Amino acid sequence: MNLRSSNKILAQAAIILFFFWVIALILLTRPLLNNQQSEVSNDVLQRLSKAVSELESLKVKNQELQWILTNFSHEAQSGKINKNIIERLRSTLENKIRVPINFGGLEKKLIDGPSKEYEVKRRAIYRGVQEIWYFVQQELEKLKKKGHDQSAPELASLIQEILNSGKEHEIVLLNDLQELSSMEGHDAWRTTESRALSDLVQRRLHYLQNPVDCSKARKLVCNLNKSCGYGCQIHHAAYCFIMAYATKRTLILNSKKWRYHRGGWEKVFLPLSDTCTDPSGLDRSNWPGTNETQVIELPIVDMLSPRPPFLPLAIPRDLSDRMIRLHGDPQVWWIGQFMKYLLRYQPESQKMLDQAKEKMNFKMPVVGVHVRRTDKVGTEAAFHSIDEYMLFVADFFNKLEMKEKVPVRRVYLASDDPSVLPEAKKKYPDYEFLGDVSIAKGAAVATRYTDSSLRGILVDIHMLAHSDHLVCTFSSQVCRLAYEIMQTLHPDASSKFKSLDDIYYYGGQGPHQQTAIYSHKAHRTGEISMEVGDILGIAGNHWDGYSKGINERTKQSGLYPSFKAVDKYNIVDFPVYSEVAVAE
Repeated sequence: MNLRSSNKILAQAAIILFFFWVIALILLTRPLLNNQQSEVSNDVLQRLSKAVSELESLKVKNQELQWILTNFSHEAQSGKINKNIIERLRSTLENKIRVPINFGGLEKKLIDGPSKEYEVKRRAIYRGVQEIWYFVQQELEKLKKKGHDQSAPELASLIQEILNSGKEHEIVLLNDLQELSSMEGHDAWRTTESRALSDLVQRRLHYLQNPVDCSKARKLVCNLNKSCGYGCQIHHAAYCFIMAYATKRTLILNSKKWRYHRGGWEKVFLPLSDTCTDPSGLDRSNWPGTNETQVIELPIVDMLSPRPPFLPLAIPRDLSDRMIRLHGDPQVWWIGQFMKYLLRYQPESQKMLDQAKEKMNFKMPVVGVHVRRTDKVGTEAAFHSIDEYMLFVADFFNKLEMKEKVPVRRVYLASDDPSVLPEAKKKYPDYEFLGDVSIAKGAAVATRYTDSSLRGILVDIHMLAHSDHLVCTFSSQVCRLAYEIMQTLHPDASSKFKSLDDIYYYGGQGPHQQTAIYSHKAHRTGEISMEVGDILGIAGNHWDGYSKGINERTKQSGLYPSFKAVDKYNIVDFPVYSEVAVAE
């Protein structure tokens, strides 16, 4: 039950009590209104005194009800709603106001939650509003440019006014959709289901990683020796973990002489197992081995052959309905669960992050911005100015200020280019920028594999993931890692980002496909046609109302309207881990 639903129940009780008190007061004071004599009868005074006494009693009951509501709301917000708590609330309220209470369908709504179809459609409407604005904005920008080119400044000025007004309309619509979602009374269910589903996966991973007898356990050995940056190496470890889960083998992470810490993984993060870290076994082979092989060595994903069906972006069949119902991008949620288990900090690492957070005065609301430069620019990604990032930072705060007062526009700015932070502070004095130039210096290629660089990247990713919104480039492994971790901190954080380039992807992933839900006839150069049900291999979203991909039926490659297709999830048979009970 959310706060609005709880208040509604108490408001009804308070209105009934107030109504009876007003009637009593009118009846008691009527003699006063009709009596033209100067003296007030003792009987009337006694009645007034009694009415005042009853009013005091009502105030006491109201305070008790407020106390009940506050405690119940805390439980609701913590995601602990269940039938016992609802029944306790009903019983307590009935004892206090002496009136039978019927929650109607509220109890069922709290426990069962919304349907999968409802949640999917709700999120589709939100994305649809965003997509139509991407399209309208891009088309108007083209017209504005023509106005400038043809020396028609008045036309360009008019179009800019339309753009400004249109943006406000989009912001209001998105805010209204979010508020409507909260008013429906399902937020408590979303919180509860998020925790329950995550807890189930974490318990399965713990079971997998802690066999009763390590000497007999089937193992998957993963070497943390990939020649790449921190984000890439963490994604390599997560790929190994997913493979271990899918083959039901305990993951042994060999991290001796790890490039980021010579002491190995356990110097930064908790061990993956409390009972089994020995990579030895009776027999071993390289991937794929056989089901009976005790120890299998896993190569990097680029060299994996044969490629199994459960590589990202696959999701497990036994959990897929719950994941799709709960989350706007269940593929990212699934990967986030492996990050949640992998990236459990050692106490010293956690202390370092807590101190950094306190030192920089990291507070909400805050937007996390990651500007990737150095070795990425010109090879894997294009250059993006700080102004491009700040445009979407402003969008976030403009949207927030439509609902509440924002005392400080706060930005956590991470980059591997030390010139970015001072440039941002100079250009945008109305914003408070958090960050550390020394971290950016340490992220340079020449100093990347040092202890100070590791501390810096840990701080950056932690702060980015804990921000209210993320603005970055998904071509960056750090950006995608922060986004994956962010999913473990909210019931659904799938819309809490803006990428300036790619859509989300996982290195070495299987095909990312969409299904056409509306037909389309190509009428512009570069567009492709499609029929309902066509499977599309998506290459990217251009953030202008169009996505690029290939129609697997016609083999045509080109652009298609983004709103006319939805993700086709790769639902695969993973082990169901019947040994781990599903919590009630």
